Amino acid sequence: MTTNTRETPQGDMVRFGLFTVVILAMPIWLMPFGAAYPDLMQKFAIYGLFAIGFNILFGLTGYLSFGHAAFLGVGSYTAVWSFKLLGMNPIPALLLAVVMSGAFAWLIGFISLRRTGIYFSILTLAFAQMSYNLAYSVLTPITNGETGLRVLNSDPRVLDHMMGAGEVDGPLVTNLFGMEMSGLPGFYFCAVWLLIGMYISFRIFRSPFGLMLRAIKTNQTRLNYTGISTRPYAQTAFVISGMYAGLAGALLCVTDPLAGAERMQWTASGEVVLMTILGGAGTLLGPMLGAGIIKYSENIFSAFNEQALHEIFAFLPDGIEAAVVSVAGLFVGEGWHLTLGLLFMLIVIFLPGGVIEGGQRISAAVTRLRGGGSGGSSTQPQPAE
Repeated sequence: MTTNTRETPQGDMVRFGLFTVVILAMPIWLMPFGAAYPDLMQKFAIYGLFAIGFNILFGLTGYLSFGHAAFLGVGSYTAVWSFKLLGMNPIPALLLAVVMSGAFAWLIGFISLRRTGIYFSILTLAFAQMSYNLAYSVLTPITNGETGLRVLNSDPRVLDHMMGAGEVDGPLVTNLFGMEMSGLPGFYFCAVWLLIGMYISFRIFRSPFGLMLRAIKTNQTRLNYTGISTRPYAQTAFVISGMYAGLAGALLCVTDPLAGAERMQWTASGEVVLMTILGGAGTLLGPMLGAGIIKYSENIFSAFNEQALHEIFAFLPDGIEAAVVSVAGLFVGEGWHLTLGLLFMLIVIFLPGGVIEGGQRISAAVTRLRGGGSGGSSTQPQPAE
């Protein structure tokens, strides 16, 4: 009988090591897929971090928030104000963004967590939309409204001037002690924060605190009857999740120093929900996979216009080629959302556990086939599906 190491600290470290190698080697293995350019890899890392943080709340406690875009926006605005006041070094911006988004998450969580289920979801959605409307109109002196907040040469940038880097010819770009956070350096900077966020997620999932969050998801009423107050645990998970979102929002501004109110829209909140469910809510690696699938679809599938489709199907006879292009055009280019919607529908119907569940089913099927081909029935217990 073999020991299952998947739930052991050693198994977690092996998986985290493999995850680290995969992330750092993205410029190599993404090349055949046409996705090895820095801007897209930065989005993989940033939105992967956003989804990992959301999974700590939704995947572990079962609280479905439709307002996490508010924390993404707070992190973005805080980062840009840090650039404007202090300088273009991203470290102070990230730290301030995490603190501010955490404080904002505590306030929203303190109110919203008084309700559960759909009422909690509606409350978080309402707070996010309120934040969006405030940023778009009422708080224009702070957010610059629909134009968006950006860094200008006339801004104080106190630390930059102290270091003799106040006067810049050309556009202002974030830099880490002289290294510009654009291109591959920008990707690896985001990747480091992604790895830190994933490591913290591993530790939370395997900690007593993580077990308590799972218990809340399983049966919160029973916990309350035993005398355990579940709200402090849910509040802590909500704040941690909000801090992840704020960090992701700040990283978006590190790679492009601009913050806009559109990051607070309900569509951004829905996107992270989609990422988490698509990859596998409650799993460690699922949200990152979901973020990668959605951002790949958004940036690659949407690039297939009619001309590109004609080039792909040029080997077909003219009449058939035109028919194939007209049908395929419904699912790519401007219609890439249709492809994503169909994929999401198939995942929800046939793989409620997301892409991770699909991988587990394939692994279990391969194991059964190997056991059946060894000349007798296997006496080892099979993993439940």
